[in-house]
Amino acid sequence: MKSLKPLCSALVIGSFVLAPAALAQGVKIGVIEVQRVVSDSAMGKESLAKLQKAASGKQEEIGKRQKELRDLEQKINEQNKTLSAEALEKLQKDYQGKAVELKRFQDDSQRELEEAQRKELQEFEKKVMPIIDSVAKEQGYELIFNKFQSGLLYAADSVDLTDAVITRFNSQIASAPAKTDAKGDAKADTKAAPKTAPAKK
Repeated sequence: MKSLKPLCSALVIGSFVLAPAALAQGVKIGVIEVQRVVSDSAMGKESLAKLQKAASGKQEEIGKRQKELRDLEQKINEQNKTLSAEALEKLQKDYQGKAVELKRFQDDSQRELEEAQRKELQEFEKKVMPIIDSVAKEQGYELIFNKFQSGLLYAADSVDLTDAVITRFNSQIASAPAKTDAKGDAKADTKAAPKTAPAKK
């Protein structure tokens, strides 16, 4: 089974070609190290861990199936001369069937993992892009580049917004469940109130 591509390698933010006119007009340009946003942010760590767990589970199952094939192959080799033709043919068919099932499982697993990665990436982008947008606007940046995928050869630390984005991102993600719970409790209380009201006489 092919290994998963890292989630961070798929996320591309602002890989633009700088126009001389934009530079001449004094456009404020910043950069973000996307790989670090993924690897250091709470949501990025959670997404990567989730994908790794899924991949490990698939690989463990593949390992079991491969062992079954090896054991069956060894049995065929060891009993090749002692088994009847009918029994040997049955073992060989079992081996071929398990080999086909293994290949199918490997292919299905790869597709499932790639789909899971795609969904994690979409969710990550949906959450992080507004953070990047707000941080950039607050600090007056008009263009933001992916630091290591934009063709830039140098960027001063003063224009690197990575830490600011990670800090804001982590803060927002951490506060989101509390807000959701609060709303959920409020709705639950509202719905519960009529049930506890005394019946009309």
